[in-house]
Amino acid sequence: MKIWFDACTGKQVRYGVAIARRLRQLGHKFILTTRQHHDTLPLARFLGENFVVIGRYAPTSLMARLKESLKRQLSFLELFKDELPDVAVSHCSVELCRVAFGLGIPVISTYDTPHAEAVTRLTMPLTDFIIVSKAIPKKYLKGRARKEIISFDGVDEVAWIKGFKPQIKYDFGNPLIVVRQFETKAVYAKGMKDFSEQIAKKLTKLGKVVYLSRYERKPRKGLIVPKHFVDSASLVAQADLFVGIGGTITREAALQGTPAITIKTLSRHFVNDYLAKKGFPIFKAKAEQTMKLAKRLLNKKQDVKELLASLENPVEIIKEIIEEKL
Repeated sequence: MKIWFDACTGKQVRYGVAIARRLRQLGHKFILTTRQHHDTLPLARFLGENFVVIGRYAPTSLMARLKESLKRQLSFLELFKDELPDVAVSHCSVELCRVAFGLGIPVISTYDTPHAEAVTRLTMPLTDFIIVSKAIPKKYLKGRARKEIISFDGVDEVAWIKGFKPQIKYDFGNPLIVVRQFETKAVYAKGMKDFSEQIAKKLTKLGKVVYLSRYERKPRKGLIVPKHFVDSASLVAQADLFVGIGGTITREAALQGTPAITIKTLSRHFVNDYLAKKGFPIFKAKAEQTMKLAKRLLNKKQDVKELLASLENPVEIIKEIIEEKL
């Protein structure tokens, strides 16, 4: 079958590559698409995968977002004018879901962000099969998929962390603390404060702090701000502590045994809570509590190999849908 995967963020690039590499082993063909984004293109090059670049990330205004989304949809129509994919897969790509639905292509969506309400409303009603972690409460899924909702006992990040080995050795010093900037330009973050840089500077009292900025790589006093691409999965595997506000790198860290602190800014972080209950080193704190918790967790890495092995891989669920139901 010819399978189309559209990746809108760095996480989705990793996800798409994991799915493509597994299904290519079974003889399926893939077309991978993405958009110009500060996280997507460098990671795609690093992973050695050929993504077709269509459109760009334009968070400057609602008008700009909508314009770029519509332009991407038209470009996808042009891309597939001679031959349609047999199935479309994404982590809730608005453009993929709309175009695939309009062309009668079955849609598979992975989903783990109930806080992203705008994306959910634009994608779920057009999705045939939703692949979702058991962490997400059923009330957020009721009436969403057109055909079927399939839960799995795991999280999305298992798709690329299971069997993962750091590919780059980073030498930023010890103890090493990694802080990820909050995604302030996301629609769901409107009006929220970003404490990440302030927290990062306080943490320099405990060790070397690598600050992974999202939108600009300008120097920040006292912090290590990489100028070029950093493989986050490799970096947090070697870190002694991770601090963030989102979810993806938090889980990449915890799934590899690195203690991870999430700042209580976003609600509905069900997936992080789910992993914490299973014994992975994920901890929540208010911004003002971070320093105290960091002191307690620093240099206390965990062996989570058995815990990781017990989690289901969503790639296998997607494989079964494509081969058995489509």
